[in-house]
Amino acid sequence: MIFKPMPPVVKAAFATELAIARHAQDGAAFWTAAERAHILSQPWPWPHTWAHAVMLRRALRERDRIEAVGQVVRMLVAGPGSALGRYPEGNTGRARIPLAQTMPVPPDLAAILART
Repeated sequence: MIFKPMPPVVKAAFATELAIARHAQDGAAFWTAAERAHILSQPWPWPHTWAHAVMLRRALRERDRIEAVGQVVRMLVAGPGSALGRYPEGNTGRARIPLAQTMPVPPDLAAILART
């Protein structure tokens, strides 16, 4: 399988969401931005795995065992799932959301992804 790089428009939006998460003053703002970054990253193995690594780090910081274990599991399946094109579109990537549950993609993110 040939891996295509993340298009510049998606890469920029992904980086923006990760920056928002990194500078978030509270947990809710972090998780919103991290979830949005996750949705953008799903079609690409390495960014998708990285999004889960960012979530894992925050879960550990928050001492949220359920989230941390869920993120470890997701890190193991994110890359292969993306590489095979088998990922639940729109899923926010959180541990309390079923691993294979599809969800609506926010309209602004759908517009970015549609440009690829």
